Amino acid sequence: MKDYEAMKQAIGYVRVSTDRQAEGVSLEAQRAKIEAWALFNGYELVHVYEDAGLSGAKLQKRAGLREALKAIKKDMAIVVYSLSRLSRSLKDTIAISEALNKVGADMVSLSEKIDTTGASGRMVFNMLAVLAQFEREQTAERTSNSLQHLKGKRRRYTNKTPYGFQVQDGMLIEAPTEVAVIRDIREARAQGKSLAAVASQLNAKGVPTKEGKQWASATVHYLLKRSIL
Repeated sequence: MKDYEAMKQAIGYVRVSTDRQAEGVSLEAQRAKIEAWALFNGYELVHVYEDAGLSGAKLQKRAGLREALKAIKKDMAIVVYSLSRLSRSLKDTIAISEALNKVGADMVSLSEKIDTTGASGRMVFNMLAVLAQFEREQTAERTSNSLQHLKGKRRRYTNKTPYGFQVQDGMLIEAPTEVAVIRDIREARAQGKSLAAVASQLNAKGVPTKEGKQWASATVHYLLKRSIL
């Protein structure tokens, strides 16, 4: 008997805010478009997650999207009617695309015809990743330039002291213990450890944050994004 390849799987995500209900992108309309795409492309639509009457501005407030991202697995695809349904924030859209890329999943946006299951869609996906990296490097560069300017001018440092530095006689200098922690964090991330795993490891070792608190995934992410060491 001939073996057949298992059907590819996809999950859908739909969202509508109350002030856009009448603009032809209702939950039902979005769901129908997603179902049609899955049928035409030979995908099993496992589930369609939704957020009804919620703004696309804040990712953390949309339980449906968080569940969809939690459910996505390698070689699956998340399908949305448009990128605006996914998020109205470029920062969140890039973060979502990076999260999908990390697990090896695809993203399909029907309105913009973005489909990372194909070569052209993957190109767009990679462009988003490049933009994200560019933004991170620019942030680090601006921070570095500011710190170097302070050191060069020998100005007294009065702002919040960044992790990895300490203030001595009013001047900003490196803090060796914290510099070592930053290096350990970068090494752990290079080995593939998640932000949550890195935070747990630091907490288990009793390493405090700059404020003397425990580490969280967001704290580690922010440190890596802002650190110039």
